[in-house]
Amino acid sequence: MTTSSYASIRPLLWLVSLAIFMQMLDSTIVNTALPAMARSLGESPLQMQSVVFSYALAVATFIPASGWIADRFGTRRTFLVAIILFTLGSLACALAQTLHQLVAARVLQGVGGAMLLPVGRLAVMRSVSREEFLRAMSFIAIPALIGPLIGPTLGGWLVEVASWHWVFLINLPIGVIGYIAAMKVMPDHYAEHRTRFDIAGYLMLAFGMVVLSLALDGISGMATPHALVMLMTVAGLAALVGYWLHAANSTAPLFSLALFHVPSYRIG
Repeated sequence: MTTSSYASIRPLLWLVSLAIFMQMLDSTIVNTALPAMARSLGESPLQMQSVVFSYALAVATFIPASGWIADRFGTRRTFLVAIILFTLGSLACALAQTLHQLVAARVLQGVGGAMLLPVGRLAVMRSVSREEFLRAMSFIAIPALIGPLIGPTLGGWLVEVASWHWVFLINLPIGVIGYIAAMKVMPDHYAEHRTRFDIAGYLMLAFGMVVLSLALDGISGMATPHALVMLMTVAGLAALVGYWLHAANSTAPLFSLALFHVPSYRIG
C-alpha cells in the first residue's frame, strides 16, 4: 500500500465528502416530506415512519459487511457499485406509486448508502500518510455533520417549491457526478491478506444492531408495547455479547476485538 501527499489526495477527499454528505442527507431529508408523501400515496402519516426506519435499518444491516466487501473486491469497484445502488434507489423512490414500493426502494438506497461512508473512509485511510491522517479525516467529517442538519429544511423547501419526489431526485445529478469522479480519482485498494467472510459473526452483529435500532425507535415514538421493546433490547444485547464471545475465539472475526486496545478507537 502506498500513501500520497495531502495535496495529491485532495480530489479524493472532495469525492468522499460528497458521498458522505449525500448519504447523511438522506437520513433526515425525508422527515419533513412525510406528510406530503402520505397524501400522495393515500396512506396514514403514521404509516410513513417505515420510510425512515427502512433506510436506517438497511444501513445498519449492511455496514458490518462493507469492510470485507471492499477488501475482497477493491475499494474502487465497491464504491462505484455503492453509488449505482444509491442512485438507482433514489430514482426508484421518486417513481414509487405505493408505500410498499417506496419502502423497498429505500432499502435499496440504504444498501448503497451503507457502503458509501465506510468504504470512502477506508480508501482515504489507505491513501494518506499517518502524519496527514487526522487532517484528512477531519475534512471528510464536516459533511457528515452538515448533511443531517440541513436535511429537514431542504426537504421541506423542496416539497413547497416542487414535490416530495425531488427529495429523492436531487440525488441523481449528485450520483452521476460522483460516479464520474470516482472513475477518475478513487484508488483501488485490496486487503493484503484475504480472509473468509465471518458469516456467523455478521449475522449476530447485524441482528444485534437492527434489533437495538428497532427498540430505540420503539421508545422514541412508534408506540411499540414496552414489553416488546424490552424483549428486543435484551435480544439485541444478547446478540452483541454473542458476537463478542465469537470474535474472541475466532481467528478471522468480522471486527477484531484488538481494535479496542487502540485508545483513540475506544474513545470514539
